[in-house]
Amino acid sequence: MKSNKFLMTLWDYFLMTVGSLIFCMAWTSIIIPTGLTSGGLTGLCTIIEYATGGAIPMGLPYWIINIGLLIIGFLTIGKAFGVKTIYVIILTSVLFNVLPMFPALECHDFENDKLIGALLGAALESVGLGLVLLRGGSSGGTDIIAMMINKYWPVSPGRVYLFTDIFIIASLFLLPDKGFIDVVYAYVIMLGFSFGIDFVLLGNKSSVQILVFSSKYKEIADHIIHEVHRGVTALQSVGWYSQKDSKVLLIVSRKLQMNEIVREIKSIDPKAFISVSTAMSVFGEGFEEVKTGMNLKKTNKIEEDVK
Repeated sequence: MKSNKFLMTLWDYFLMTVGSLIFCMAWTSIIIPTGLTSGGLTGLCTIIEYATGGAIPMGLPYWIINIGLLIIGFLTIGKAFGVKTIYVIILTSVLFNVLPMFPALECHDFENDKLIGALLGAALESVGLGLVLLRGGSSGGTDIIAMMINKYWPVSPGRVYLFTDIFIIASLFLLPDKGFIDVVYAYVIMLGFSFGIDFVLLGNKSSVQILVFSSKYKEIADHIIHEVHRGVTALQSVGWYSQKDSKVLLIVSRKLQMNEIVREIKSIDPKAFISVSTAMSVFGEGFEEVKTGMNLKKTNKIEEDVK
């Protein structure tokens, strides 16, 4: 058991290392050589590099700001950062300083076609950070800011990300050689990254929730369990028009298996009424495990008050 746990931990750190490398190369090899930027701490550091004409490479403020955020975070919200998150922050900070030392890795092919560069950069960025998040890590930056703000004010992390990204991207207008089109490309990268990260994190693991209304619920439930090998929950129901007691079947499955399940249901009862809705997150046996590299440590104030 200890050996398996060690191998799984080793595998997690390997994938986080690969993901961090892809994430950093998306910026140093494509986004920055193409003259683009986006939101987040990485985008802010890139704007600093552009504003100083390259005198301050983005890797330097990225390292300084992240270390500063970690220190402030420890002082304000305690030891809320997982080891994986600290590892990724340090690794990405090192990579952002080391990768620019290899000019051969820079791709300038998209300087005349920035839209392709923006989409490709967003795709690689989302794949890289997606691998990190899948293994329970985090790249820090605005994540830490969101945690600190959320501790003292009832502001959702999503709003923090939105406002910081808008502010960072809008700061491009302050640069003399950047204009409206550069802001548009920055938002293209931001949106492309958002869609890409969702695809990486969910992908073929996205799940659906199926509700089945049928008078043949017993036959359908037995068939789904024994032939399709999916769990079924029967919920008590009353048809308000007929005033008859019945059962509604609840089935949670992978999206890829949805068509098979619907087809099997229809083969038993062609008149069955089926409702399918997307399940954003499903945790439990046969699905996903809760993974996080940045858990807020709950205070004992409430518990002490109760005592």
